Amino acid sequence: MTEAAAVPSDRKRVWTTPPGVALCALEDIAEPGSRGFVLQIGEAYFHGFVVRKAGEVAGWIDRCPHAGFPIAVEPDRYLTPDGSLILCGWHGAVFEPLSGTCVGGPCAGGKLTPWPVVTDGSVIRTA
Repeated sequence: MTEAAAVPSDRKRVWTTPPGVALCALEDIAEPGSRGFVLQIGEAYFHGFVVRKAGEVAGWIDRCPHAGFPIAVEPDRYLTPDGSLILCGWHGAVFEPLSGTCVGGPCAGGKLTPWPVVTDGSVIRTA
């Protein structure tokens, strides 16, 4: 298979990002809200998402601890409709948005893997 024909599941994945990469303006994410990011790091790809809630932001690697699938079934839809929890659309696990702790579903007691991000003025950056 040629590189141009590779499907996303065939892409090499990385689990960390370099610090200081500008992701988006803080205002690009609703309060509460979420947004997914795919960053190319060399020839590999990083998949993560940022949640904004209660004046804070938290970054998470986009991988459910239960089965390893991405959290969102649809782009940028990481939160429950009321914005109170992160919802794994595949198996129904729910997580606290700022701590990443699973509070229900098949991985109760587990945690999402943090992705260090910071708010630098009005810009969200990798940390």
